[in-house]
Amino acid sequence: MKAHVYVTLKQTVLDPQGQAIHGALKKMQYQGIEDVRQGKYFVIRLSDALDAAAATAEVERIAKEVLTNPVIEEFSFHLEDAD
Repeated sequence: MKAHVYVTLKQTVLDPQGQAIHGALKKMQYQGIEDVRQGKYFVIRLSDALDAAAATAEVERIAKEVLTNPVIEEFSFHLEDAD
């Protein structure tokens, strides 16, 4: 099983890198781009011995305790069967 974890800055936190990318896209004349927020992406391969509930609990724990700074970041994730 694999977990795909997305960590982004909270909407209330300024994102200077996202703003810089947004500005560059506008200068390059890309159309319809209203906002850009940057973040981090993790792929975690989990043991096949874990069921979906245990995997969910473990990924949530990892994301809260290791992958994010809860003051300024939030996360989301989804699980998928390994290839």
